[in-house]
Amino acid sequence: MTPVLAWAVLLLTAGAVAWWLTGRVRQYALDRQMLDVPNARSSHSVAMPRGGGGAIVVVTTVVFSWLWWTGSPGALPAAVVAGSLIVAAVGFVDDHRHVPPAIRLAGHFLAAGLAAQALGALAWGVPPGVLVVVAMVWLINLTNFMDGIDGIAGAQTVTVGVVGAVMSAVVLPGTAVWLAPAVLASATAGFLVWNWPPARIFMGDVGSGYVGFMTAVLSWRAFSVAPELGWSWLILSGVFIADATITLLRRFLRRERVVEAHRSHAYQHLALAWNAHQPVTLLVIGINLCWLAPVAAMVATGTLAAIPGVLLAYVPLVVLAVLLGAGLPSGWRR
Repeated sequence: MTPVLAWAVLLLTAGAVAWWLTGRVRQYALDRQMLDVPNARSSHSVAMPRGGGGAIVVVTTVVFSWLWWTGSPGALPAAVVAGSLIVAAVGFVDDHRHVPPAIRLAGHFLAAGLAAQALGALAWGVPPGVLVVVAMVWLINLTNFMDGIDGIAGAQTVTVGVVGAVMSAVVLPGTAVWLAPAVLASATAGFLVWNWPPARIFMGDVGSGYVGFMTAVLSWRAFSVAPELGWSWLILSGVFIADATITLLRRFLRRERVVEAHRSHAYQHLALAWNAHQPVTLLVIGINLCWLAPVAAMVATGTLAAIPGVLLAYVPLVVLAVLLGAGLPSGWRR
């Protein structure tokens, strides 16, 4: 079997196993009444089993551990895998019973610290290293915030992972930097079959925190290997970062409790206005593939400088988030 065929089989198997395992997790959640019950701050109207992202965690952890054990050039450090399991464990417990925000953040900072150390970020000095850790924790939490309608977090992870893997293969030919994002995208695609609107199971905190952490890790690893590639990952995450950051800032300025559940993200306002989840999820995919991916590719290949590229990508996203009322209460236009 050729290497290309072997990697293709691995990725297809990861997706298929994640699809199968998500079905088993769904039954587990139904049996234990682990349901996301809708309330005034929800974007769904019926109780839904949650925790399906656990399938992503199991499949990718097995693959990443195997790559590390066999010494594959595309392997992530063991400390990164350990950190990802800390994030997933915190989310798993939170899906079953409430975990206080302070404990959640402590687990996230511990995981981010382990990853930053393993990937060499802390060797840059205290201020840069702390900034990387904080950025990782923010990406973990903003992914959780953005996982509020059917398919959106899964679609974001798949598109960012696929485009990130392709750009890694182009910018760094002959390396296996592309492998980890491809594995993450494949496993998430298997889960997304169940989560696509109308969803039959939600990702849950176990999944949203995990994919947010892995996106942060893969972004920093790309930056440490080739800075232009790291900037391109930042661009690819633009929809989630812009919406979540504008929402948090406006809620903070309104003196609202930012740790409380709410329905004031731009994507949530849009889902409410359109009375549907699928068009919003498709819009995110379209923005990622038709706008952010080309800009990211230009930055990754050196056609466009990093800072102008980031501004080109983010300014329209920030304007769109503001126009859609990110951070304002539900029904703000009424």
